[in-house]
Amino acid sequence: MHVASVTRRYHFAAAHRLHTEHLSEEENWKVFGKCNNPNGHGHNYTLFVTVRGGIDAQTGRAVAFDTLDRTVQQTVLDRFDHQDLNHDPAFADRTTTGENLVLLIWDLLLAQLPPGQLEKIGLIETRDNYFEYAGPAAQSAAVGRTGG
Repeated sequence: MHVASVTRRYHFAAAHRLHTEHLSEEENWKVFGKCNNPNGHGHNYTLFVTVRGGIDAQTGRAVAFDTLDRTVQQTVLDRFDHQDLNHDPAFADRTTTGENLVLLIWDLLLAQLPPGQLEKIGLIETRDNYFEYAGPAAQSAAVGRTGG
């Protein structure tokens, strides 16, 4: 059976303030700059969800788009769209960075999708900021290849 990867694009808007209780006010400003504004700020995020699957001989598809779209909508978009990420319980003990957001989205979708289907999450936060996560299995394979 042939296997293919499919990437779907989604959008949501959310606000946040980059701030951690582990740093002083001065250190937070130094690390996060204007993104540490006490009033927060917002982004129009673009989310890429890449899944893989065997290509069905009858349909020619590797993934049921409607099922994937419904899962992403219910698991990610309904939770984060037009919300303040700092108020989300998952961020109670971590900063609302793009890195932490992409990790959280990975974990949320991993729990909802069939085992082995989720391949990668990509997240555009700004014109210049893109975050990507492909899970611990992919990381381990990459480290093994580089000898690191």
